[in-house]
Amino acid sequence: MTTFALVHGAWHGSWCWEQLTPLLQQAGHDVVAMDLPSEDGTATFDTYADVVCAALDGRGDDVVLVGHSYGGNTVPLVATRRPIRHLVYLCAMIPDIGRSLFDQLSDELEMLNPVYEQGLSVPDERLRQVWSDLDIACAVFYGECDEPTKRAALDRLRPQSVYPALQPCSLAEFPDVQTTYVVCSDDQMLRPEWSRRTARDRIGAELIELPGDHSPFYSRPSALADVLLGLAN
Repeated sequence: MTTFALVHGAWHGSWCWEQLTPLLQQAGHDVVAMDLPSEDGTATFDTYADVVCAALDGRGDDVVLVGHSYGGNTVPLVATRRPIRHLVYLCAMIPDIGRSLFDQLSDELEMLNPVYEQGLSVPDERLRQVWSDLDIACAVFYGECDEPTKRAALDRLRPQSVYPALQPCSLAEFPDVQTTYVVCSDDQMLRPEWSRRTARDRIGAELIELPGDHSPFYSRPSALADVLLGLAN
């Protein structure tokens, strides 16, 4: 039995895996999904990695670790701290070792669709941002989801502190573990061209492409489950 460790992205929580989780469990596997301290204005990506490792405490080495979007900054840190079998970046950022995400974004302008910035509030005293324009949030996250799914997800979006993005990536090197990058061809948040190139050039990942938007756990949960179960098998 494989344990799938599912690490959510910015503004999300463990709730975002609710449609994917039963599909993995029905195939006979275990699923661990945790809530990262996204609202904590002092937490770093290393803090997030601590939370993931704690959630996996007592489980063995047969772990498929999946990081979505902003979670791509956390999962390689986890993979350097504990044994895992497979690392999966899902429509995910890939850190640039030794540099902060803020610095990385200033150089890699092609990474993100800049329209998302128009939908966010100014950071508060704890550097937290919320979605002030839910139409933009819906467009970049859930473009191909049905209306009930969109409404339920938008209602649960959380504040996200930008503090982790200001800290240099603490990796000394990327973990030596089998790695796959899942890119969605209609992703409106993280640009697919950046994902394809960076997954190949920076981490040498196997590339799997799915149709659809930034949130395949909602728009295509069965297709995503098939990909992950294939990696586990």
